[in-house]
Amino acid sequence: MNPEQTLRKKSEVVEEDSHVVTVGEGYRLGDDFEQLKDATIMMVDDEAITMEVVRSFLEDAGYKNFVLVDDSTQATRELREHRPDVLLLDVMMPEISGFDILGELRSDPEFQHLPVIILTSSSDAATKLQALDLAATDFLSKPVDPSELALRVRNTLGAKAYQDQLAFYDLLTNLPNRRLFIDRTKWAIERATRQNTKVAMLHIAFEDFKRVTDTLGPKVGDEVLRQLAERLTDNVRGGDLVSASAVGETDALLDVFRLGSADFSVLAPNVKSVSDAALIGRRILNVMKHPLDADGTDVYLSPSIGIAGFPEDSEDAASLVKHAAGASSQASAHGGGRLRFYSEAMNKESLQRLRLEADLRRSVDNGEFSLLYQPKVDVSTGRIKGAEALLRWNRQSGETVGPASFIPLAEETGLILPLGEWVIGEACRQIARWHEAGIDLDVSVNISARQFFETDLVRLVKRSLEENGIEPKGLTLEMTETLLMEHVDVAIATLNELHYHGLAISIDDFGTGYSSLAYLKRFKVDEVKIDRSFIEDVTRSKADRALVLAVTYLAHELGARVCAEGIETQEQLDFIGKVKCDDYQGFFCSRPIPAKLLAELYRQTAEKTD
Repeated sequence: MNPEQTLRKKSEVVEEDSHVVTVGEGYRLGDDFEQLKDATIMMVDDEAITMEVVRSFLEDAGYKNFVLVDDSTQATRELREHRPDVLLLDVMMPEISGFDILGELRSDPEFQHLPVIILTSSSDAATKLQALDLAATDFLSKPVDPSELALRVRNTLGAKAYQDQLAFYDLLTNLPNRRLFIDRTKWAIERATRQNTKVAMLHIAFEDFKRVTDTLGPKVGDEVLRQLAERLTDNVRGGDLVSASAVGETDALLDVFRLGSADFSVLAPNVKSVSDAALIGRRILNVMKHPLDADGTDVYLSPSIGIAGFPEDSEDAASLVKHAAGASSQASAHGGGRLRFYSEAMNKESLQRLRLEADLRRSVDNGEFSLLYQPKVDVSTGRIKGAEALLRWNRQSGETVGPASFIPLAEETGLILPLGEWVIGEACRQIARWHEAGIDLDVSVNISARQFFETDLVRLVKRSLEENGIEPKGLTLEMTETLLMEHVDVAIATLNELHYHGLAISIDDFGTGYSSLAYLKRFKVDEVKIDRSFIEDVTRSKADRALVLAVTYLAHELGARVCAEGIETQEQLDFIGKVKCDDYQGFFCSRPIPAKLLAELYRQTAEKTD
């Protein structure tokens, strides 16, 4: 039976705006009404024998889940505890009448839409009118006819199932939607509080789904979402997924909710330990290593899974949802395709990150950024020949923030694009100012992955050069080997175009990423920068000395210059001189400094070497 033909039991109440709509034990509507018989039927009647007779009639009709309440004062409490799909309510009872109970239900947003069938021995019109006036769903006179009883219950549940399907299920994937998810979470926490148990929640986000619709269109994207929902559902509900020690027997069937776009959630009530939810998360990570079919194209989607628990991490439903989503965001920030648990430390980090993002966006508009320049020195002459431009954030508080603290966030939010454009423009403006002052310095600027692949980098650089009257050789574009390896063919095409327009290309942090020596020829770079991690111990480590020597030799054979980063001692400088490195950067010459100070240092070194 396919999902559209499946009637599946649920126990929910859902918020809509300021109202709460009772869903009770909802169902997916299909063509098999037999599955309606999984419904929970509650009866409230002070005559226990009457309830037993009614139950026997309904059991003969196939129903099997009953809650019998013979004390009308306990009716509301039992309703909240069991969340039935339909209530059979007697009218004439001591202490609290059925009318009183019905009136209380209809004034409570939680039970406004609960189907209520009135059962009474009174057959006068006034009683029926009063029941209907209080919004009773149906009316049956005692003694009830077995066939009529079964028919009324079936019709009531069928109508409710249809309404639930329209209101509380996602039409595309047939998964329960956010409305149902919200109340399911509230209900699970209320029950966990009463029973002193735990609740775990997994938030599962597929951030890379957007590229499917952007590339292949919304129709193919919808089909991928249906496959994704089916794969999640199949693997979350497997009997081998969650051990009996992790989840109580009544909760072995776990639900996947679609919260929007490609965001899903799994709610695991009654767990003994929140860490047990990792069993679900690891299963999802494993199955998502296999591709989905996007109209004949294999598509791989990497989930970012966040797990939070009640009561360890959260005090209520809202905070549980927020913390699970926050953990998912942390998983995404670390590259996706992984699982993260919520923690208070992580929450503080997330808040700081949000504040930093807000400040960063404002600072881009307010011009709170500046460039410092670290000299690049010719090893053979000791003269400063150029500089690397390094971005600094000068916050309104007076704090100066280094790039390691904000560049990753700028990359993630897309702010790196306007920032990167500003850096290129400002570097060109500074080169022009130096040239006017008789200072012949070239400048290197760092290019991010998003700049390289998501903008027309060639057009941007050409425009900045032309606006400032700078020759292309005055500007060098630095990029990491990891960036170039992301999409090798695209990278080679872009590098060739940059070369065509006379721009120099430098590979930064060489040796820390891929085994790139084989790609050095294909990329046709003008400079290779040896990462500081290989320079730090170069006077003591035989392996580091061998690597620096090999990279220098190979780069020279391919026509590229070599710059050693992180030179801090005379011994390091002497070694790179012996192996014929061309240039160096590092504190041995200078830390990153403002343009004015670099101009002074340039003149000083020029005088010493003349």
